[in-house]
Amino acid sequence: MAKAIKGGPGLRKLLPVLSIILAVAVQITVKNSARHPAVKVPYFTYALILGAAVYSAFLIISFFNKDINNTVKHKSFFYAAAVLILNILNILTAKFAVLPVLHFPSLDKVFGVFINDSLLLLKCLGYSLRLLGCGYLFGALAGLTTGIFIGFSKRASYWISPVIRVLGPIPSTAWIPLVLVSFPSVVSASSFLIALSVWFPTTIMTSSGIANINNSFFEVSATLGADNFSKIFKVGVPAAMPHIFLGLFNGTCASFITLVTAEMIGAKYGIGWYINWQKDMLSYANVYAGLIIIAVVFSILVTFLFRLRDKLLLWQKGVIKW
Repeated sequence: MAKAIKGGPGLRKLLPVLSIILAVAVQITVKNSARHPAVKVPYFTYALILGAAVYSAFLIISFFNKDINNTVKHKSFFYAAAVLILNILNILTAKFAVLPVLHFPSLDKVFGVFINDSLLLLKCLGYSLRLLGCGYLFGALAGLTTGIFIGFSKRASYWISPVIRVLGPIPSTAWIPLVLVSFPSVVSASSFLIALSVWFPTTIMTSSGIANINNSFFEVSATLGADNFSKIFKVGVPAAMPHIFLGLFNGTCASFITLVTAEMIGAKYGIGWYINWQKDMLSYANVYAGLIIIAVVFSILVTFLFRLRDKLLLWQKGVIKW
């Protein structure tokens, strides 16, 4: 019994591999439904084999690295379940065509898009990241500036706060008709909309964080001879950082929504444009590929923000996890 319990974690780490083997077996032994268009290359099988190779490499490293071993143990059930879900989806689509063929293409076609349409996808991703980067940067800087003004200046709060309360809650995408005729190009208009979507939550959370700072912090800094600049940027802003990051997280979510919506109207390239174009062409495999790219990029950006937050706010590390 003791040996069985001791071997449990090892078997648990093998679950993803067993799940992949099951999925490959189904893919090879069960014929595709005649209702699904035949594919020349079994991309889903190749993706499973690649996943098995990558996981096996981490599995081997886990025997020599404690941190990776703990991660593999913790994530093994999730990885196995994710492959199982893909396997079930493959059965419901490619194998037996239970789901509508037009709207639910086979996984071979979805994974094939990343290979066959890779150049266009990379180009669209580059355009989207350019828009997102410019809009997010200007929106975050404007939000921080406005939030600091409101938090430290009663005069600024008197004039700006009512405007924010009225205009802030309006979704940035609602301004599309006005913005498109006010800006010289679709790129500048889209960047402004993204900046607007980031500006509001960053402003609100920055000013809220400053308002919640204990006055004793400023009193102590004044006693030590701090001037107004030091009170703002060496006491106020660092103390408000937890709230500022919450505003940036909310702004990240809003920026992606705005990005995809803005690109669907008048853009020449971009992931949002690509999804809308493929939807009109009834190429739903390409639509799902675009959605996967958006999900991956969003996850990477939020993970980066959390890593940056944990590095700057060591005393709060692990309080809010991603």
